[in-house]
Amino acid sequence: MLASRSPQRRAILDQIGVEFTVEVPEVEELEAGPPHEVALENAFRKASAVAGRMPGDWILGVDTLVSLGARVYGKPADEAQARTMLSALSGRRHTVVSGICLIADGSARTAAASTTVEFRALDATLIDWYVASGEWRERAGAYAIQGRGAALVAAIEGDFLNVVGLPVTTLLELAPGLLSG
Repeated sequence: MLASRSPQRRAILDQIGVEFTVEVPEVEELEAGPPHEVALENAFRKASAVAGRMPGDWILGVDTLVSLGARVYGKPADEAQARTMLSALSGRRHTVVSGICLIADGSARTAAASTTVEFRALDATLIDWYVASGEWRERAGAYAIQGRGAALVAAIEGDFLNVVGLPVTTLLELAPGLLSG
């Protein structure tokens, strides 16, 4: 069971052949604090909210955020916030952190993954082009690397799928039997 509304996470699980259903959790997410702790706590909250309604199933909660130093960037609320985030990330290296929580048989296991992304220097024209695309909506850090957001990126170090929203390597380390049924 995937405790997420993210179409990217659904696509990644489909891509690797994991059978799952979706239950969207309604939780209040942390928005500030140490990035790894925020991502792990939010993932735990999502998985726990669904586990309470679906006992006996495996429940996967995931939270992905962008951090620039100690500053956490979640999903922008509007175009102005998207522009602010993109401007802050312009020409700089930032970290994409995903927290994973897997609840099975009444116990929770967690793990986190980090990927470093370096943005190109973004001028106002490029930011305007990207914001006008609307792709920034519902995206941590206001971009989607797997879409038009690829035009913003100069380099990446680490798991590409983590930046998309689900670090498969970390997930399979946490749940090695996931692919066998």
